[in-house]
Amino acid sequence: MTIIDTPLRAGGVRALWAGNPWAVVLRGLIAARSSSFVVILSGFFEPVLYLASMGIGLGALIGEVQTSSGASVPYAAFIAPALLAVSAMNGAIYDSTWNVFFKLNYGRLYEGMLATSLGPLDVALGEILYALLRGLVYASGFLIIMQIWDLNLSWTALLALPAVALIAFGFASFGMAVTSYMKAFQHMDWIQFVLMPMFLFSATFYPITVYPAWLQTVVQALPLWHGVELLRGLTTGALTPGMWWHVLYYVVMIAIGLVFTTRRLRALFLG
Repeated sequence: MTIIDTPLRAGGVRALWAGNPWAVVLRGLIAARSSSFVVILSGFFEPVLYLASMGIGLGALIGEVQTSSGASVPYAAFIAPALLAVSAMNGAIYDSTWNVFFKLNYGRLYEGMLATSLGPLDVALGEILYALLRGLVYASGFLIIMQIWDLNLSWTALLALPAVALIAFGFASFGMAVTSYMKAFQHMDWIQFVLMPMFLFSATFYPITVYPAWLQTVVQALPLWHGVELLRGLTTGALTPGMWWHVLYYVVMIAIGLVFTTRRLRALFLG
């Protein structure tokens, strides 16, 4: 039997955190067993098809492309790490937006979770970790395909997996924070409205230098661009001190997402 610890909700750390986000993750994994695997895997195949059509097909015509670090690499090796970042983003965003929106507004699942000993931070972190897992699964599969096609040009590509986890964590955290403020299904279209231009303009398929200077500044503010540059440096072996700025960007993104999601859940159900 679950004991509802009502007095601890009045204030203090225990009002937000019971130290059990894995209960939320486990609930998500159990629920996923009844989901269609076609739907779950759809986000994985999209970047793979882009890589096959543009990286291999168009890459034969383009030849080599220069990265931001000055290294020249085959076109397929240029876009592969970018699509790896997209794969992590897709997996994390799917679960932290549409699934969270349904649970929040229609399934009323969070209301039930917060009636137990779980706090808002447990629920927020648990859902974000579950979304991170999907992003990590997508990206791990894509990284294996890159290895099979000989698109990992350096041993530092091994570091791409923890970098992918960081990217997925950032998008999942921020995605859930934004979704917690959505009230209608029509509002969810805004997320796709933002994701598609970000996918196309984050130096995914061509160097950022093709843009005018003012547009380069806009692109460099986008979260996907930081993920693309981080993974491109790791998979090509072009490591620079500036890569730490990309890491810091996602750390801040995670922190902001967690804070806003926790405050929002507390205001909705415990306020």
